[in-house]
Amino acid sequence: MSDEDFREAAEGVYQALLARVGEGAPERRLTATRRAVELLGDPQRAYPIIHITGTNGKTSTSRIAESILRAYGLRTGLLTSPHLVRFNERIVIDGVPISDEDLVRNWEDVQPYLEIVDSELVEAGSAPLTFFEALTALAFAAFADAPVDVAVIEVGMGGEWDSTNVGDGQVAVFTPISLDHTKALGDTVAAIARTKSGIIKPSADVVSAVQPSEALAELTTAAELTESSLAVQPEAFDVASTAVAVGGQLVSIRGRAGTYDDLFLPLYGDHQAQNAAVAVAAVETFLGRGTQPLNRDLLEEGFAISTSPGRLQLIGIEPSIIVDAAHNPAGAETLAKALRTYFDFDEITMVFAALADKDVRGIIRELAPVTDQFYVTQVRSDRAIDYAELGEIVLEETHEDATFVYPDLEEALVAARDWAAEGPKRAVVVTGSIVLVGEAMTIAEAAGWKETS
Repeated sequence: MSDEDFREAAEGVYQALLARVGEGAPERRLTATRRAVELLGDPQRAYPIIHITGTNGKTSTSRIAESILRAYGLRTGLLTSPHLVRFNERIVIDGVPISDEDLVRNWEDVQPYLEIVDSELVEAGSAPLTFFEALTALAFAAFADAPVDVAVIEVGMGGEWDSTNVGDGQVAVFTPISLDHTKALGDTVAAIARTKSGIIKPSADVVSAVQPSEALAELTTAAELTESSLAVQPEAFDVASTAVAVGGQLVSIRGRAGTYDDLFLPLYGDHQAQNAAVAVAAVETFLGRGTQPLNRDLLEEGFAISTSPGRLQLIGIEPSIIVDAAHNPAGAETLAKALRTYFDFDEITMVFAALADKDVRGIIRELAPVTDQFYVTQVRSDRAIDYAELGEIVLEETHEDATFVYPDLEEALVAARDWAAEGPKRAVVVTGSIVLVGEAMTIAEAAGWKETS
């Protein structure tokens, strides 16, 4: 097959997965995924796992940890969700999204076994494997096939019953926990933390970012019940300092086993320094159970190759267009703080869209203080909130002169870009949904906005 044929076949894999129940409606079960990986020979047991959950910062923390491990010469697997532009982004092997050929060949290997499980489930009166359950089995098989030395696995939703939990993480990592996906996970921080704590396996090593007291109580209880160790920020590790630098920031981190001063991190925002500290502690824990300092040169290299697509990422210049995947109030608060600290724009327009199950008002209230106007639009998702309805909500939270509504994202982007071009220190920020960010990146790439001069 030619490259073009494999690309077409890879798109077919994605379409086959999309035909299953989507990620917005996960099944609260592990038995189905366990049966699938059992038939595949338990590929998730072929390598050690760093398992990462939390409400915000999961993907960035996962990417930074994977970059550090790769700098150490380890062949890595990385599973993150959702993707921004292409499905292959979710399954990364040694720093590169899985090739179309490898995706197709692995899918051909696993598909017959997934169909067996589907038949068994239907016969028992249960729903077939969902999109994410099938993806998890595919990813674990692809990592075993590569093969990888270590896999960094980001939880899809929650923890206890998330399909990735069929893997046993030697290190369980928790980024900050707050309210999100309340219909699926619970309407209190304690309930959400309890579900997320389900990734802690017997005698595991647990690393946690700073947590609300009620979340930390749940993690502490889970660690005690599983006889696991628990290292919590700021007592066990922390960000010592951070300073704005061209293209990112200089960070100093007090790790579990050593202090690492003045490392360049090519990511914007104090939250990314926090994510980096958690990633460092996770890698220290994985490589030496928190007792051996990391090699500074390798850590420096790991930071230097770290990327976090869709997180305060510049996708257009002259004028500046920035995308950020903030999709809950905590993420929006972090975005607003970063815009104040790391950029010096005089005026900002937010191109904004969201999914219907999100706390839209909470997001708007966090963004409004740093926003001059909202260009409200809609994403291509069956879970999207209608642009007209969203416009009414934004209008209620702001004022008429600051709210404009566009049914089409590209139309909104072009209008916002034209507005920004009229002033020397104006910028466009696209946020509110990961799906929105991915669509905006595709439009900007096709239009060549990053190359404009």
